[in-house]
Amino acid sequence: MDRLSGFRDDVIASRDTNPIIKFTYALGDKFVSAVDWLQRMVSEPNFPRPVPELGWLGVTAVAVWIALAVAGWRIAVLVAASFVSFGLLGFWSDAMDLLIVTFVSVAIVVVIGMPLAVWIATSRRADRVVTVFLDLAQTMPTFVYLLPIVLFFGIGASGAVVCTLIYALPPLIRIAGHGIRSVSPTTIEATDSAGQTFLQRLFKVQLPMARSTIVVGLNQSIMAALSMATLASYVDGPGLGKPVLNALTRVDIGGAFVPGMLIVVMAIMLDRTVTAASQRRDVAAHGEGWSTRTRRIVLAVTGVAVLVCIYESRQALWAAQFPENQSGRWVADRVNSLTGWVVDTIGGFTEGVKNLVSSVLIDPLQSLLAESPWWLAAVAILALAWVFGRSRAIVPTVVCLVGIRLLDFWHDAMVTLTMTLVGTALVMVLAVVFGVWMARSRRVDLLIRPLLDAGQTIPPFVYLIPVLALFGPTRFTAIVAGIVYAAPAAIKLLADGVKNVSPTTVEASRSTGATTWQEITKVQLPMARGAIVLAANQGLLYVLAMVVIGGLVGAGALGYDVVLGFSRSEEWGRGAAAGVTIVLLGVMIDRITRAAADYQPQTAATRPGRLAARNRAGAATVG
Repeated sequence: MDRLSGFRDDVIASRDTNPIIKFTYALGDKFVSAVDWLQRMVSEPNFPRPVPELGWLGVTAVAVWIALAVAGWRIAVLVAASFVSFGLLGFWSDAMDLLIVTFVSVAIVVVIGMPLAVWIATSRRADRVVTVFLDLAQTMPTFVYLLPIVLFFGIGASGAVVCTLIYALPPLIRIAGHGIRSVSPTTIEATDSAGQTFLQRLFKVQLPMARSTIVVGLNQSIMAALSMATLASYVDGPGLGKPVLNALTRVDIGGAFVPGMLIVVMAIMLDRTVTAASQRRDVAAHGEGWSTRTRRIVLAVTGVAVLVCIYESRQALWAAQFPENQSGRWVADRVNSLTGWVVDTIGGFTEGVKNLVSSVLIDPLQSLLAESPWWLAAVAILALAWVFGRSRAIVPTVVCLVGIRLLDFWHDAMVTLTMTLVGTALVMVLAVVFGVWMARSRRVDLLIRPLLDAGQTIPPFVYLIPVLALFGPTRFTAIVAGIVYAAPAAIKLLADGVKNVSPTTVEASRSTGATTWQEITKVQLPMARGAIVLAANQGLLYVLAMVVIGGLVGAGALGYDVVLGFSRSEEWGRGAAAGVTIVLLGVMIDRITRAAADYQPQTAATRPGRLAARNRAGAATVG
């Protein structure tokens, strides 16, 4: 920790002389300039004007017209309602700031990510190299990005943009690269035989045929950027995350609820807009929607209306600055009243649940991992790594455990691991129950899947608000928030895995008279083992990320250590060491579960020697 604090001091002292630090700060200044210019355009007064260059009416009109042009009238109505809600609830400037940080970050992600996606799609060596960095970036909990980025880029808009683009970059590279790589080899060979160059094949064949997959990657990057831009408020990043964080520190549930719900509204708006825009060409190809002539007339007429709105927003104060109102505070007060009533009504039940889970699961496991001698806990973890992943899991587990021990955060790491394991166990219970139910019933799948999709668009920061209201600032709050955050992804992965089990195999089990329970436990779940392990992998990483963020609401352990590093400059080394420890913990968890997914235990029927002996014996008997 002392060495890390010394490293920080050296970096700060060399800002004017070290070429690397000068470059990063110069780059950060460029990001600040871009964000500042956009803020003066749409969200902050542009001196000497007392209002932005483009008022709320003009901004809303432009956004609605773009949505109409690229996604259709339904999405245009959604965008209009979303923008009006930002102003009605009193968070216009904060909402625009969050959109600005997200827009700038995603624009840079596209510029960097698409060439890398093409590179890994066309070069196996590049794929192996880049994948290592993508794995590390996606394994690292979001909260950990902030400390080193603030050191090299500073706080405010620069730090917010950098940490957001780093977090949003892997989804686009992975998914777009997969889409380009998945283009039919026959099509590629046909273009090669026609004498096309590499660039012609890329722009005329591969990118157009991978368009839908690339859009999925872009959508995921936008959601990741919105999530991280919200969390970046902890390093003074602009946006809706600031009022959420301020309200959480005051335990003002209503005050956090209003901007938190606006973040959800923004996430849904962006998600639906990008998805609808990607499908517009297919909709038009099927003859649905407006004809080309009608569409052009509508866009021309509405374009004139947009110009009128822009002019009005530059001339009239009412159209430049959203009228002040108390709607947001009124909603916050109602939420606080409702929260008080709910806590008074079911507070005893929630307290009982918290105490039961703590006494049955959390406390015994924490005593085993955190209170036992470190070497005994390490041996137990290594034994589990061997059982689940054999030799592939042992080496990374040893490296990570040694690193955690050397950083002197063993106890806090084991407490964090305890919370992560308990949360993941409960996530997997939900995943098995609802995943199997969805896989076996189309009606249930149609009912639950939209709720899971909506749950995945909610930034993790927002999950803390209702859970904090019910359980207060404790470690259990972080666990429950982690369960809610991780459950949608785990349930969908397991449901899809069970659904993909061969119908012939399921029918064969039914023909033998197997009951429903036997069919599920003896056929579907064993054959969906890969999906189950993948769901557990994602669940572990999601819960770990949420448990770390839970340091903001009293979860303690490594999350608190990182928060302490932010809060007090003299504790920066401690926060950085805790961040590295979290990374090691995440990598260890990821490698164990991945090795478990790849490992196929050999049974008596599958071991090569025994199988050959059995075949020889069978042949001799027949002879």
